[in-house]
Amino acid sequence: MSNQHLHWLRQGDRTHRIMLIDGPNMPNLGARNKRVYGPIASIDALHQWMGEMCEGLGVSFTAIADNHEGSILDALHESAAQVDGYIVNPAGLTRTGEATRHALEETGKPWVEVHFSNISAPPWSGRGLPGGPWESNFTRSATGMCMGMRHYSYLGALVALVAALDDEAFLGQTLGS
Repeated sequence: MSNQHLHWLRQGDRTHRIMLIDGPNMPNLGARNKRVYGPIASIDALHQWMGEMCEGLGVSFTAIADNHEGSILDALHESAAQVDGYIVNPAGLTRTGEATRHALEETGKPWVEVHFSNISAPPWSGRGLPGGPWESNFTRSATGMCMGMRHYSYLGALVALVAALDDEAFLGQTLGS
């Protein structure tokens, strides 16, 4: 599907500003378990692909991937006034990361939790983690969640977040220009 054809998914024409945050271990994406993480060669390749999808939707996009929670917190604090929503793969922070979850809540912005794997699945399932199932500390605060579809989880999160931002009634507030 050409990116030019993604505009039909939009209900509005506002250029939403989306930030993607990939947590600890995601910077090592190309070297991770191929059964779980698929063929994506690197975190840069994932971010480039997401940038192309965002462009096709008419969305402004920034991305970070960091192994250090403090750097993620700095990025959240610095971006809160400039972005409309977040897509977050907490990765190594999934079961902990209270400070990051709290910072996301305090932005007041909608955010979607994403995972390449189905973190709720047992390890012997096709989409589960070898050490799973996991319970996420982030899920209780997230606007939504998309998981188990490898990198397509990110696309699902992006489309859903943009649709929610386009639909003022969904989020219960009117967005400024």
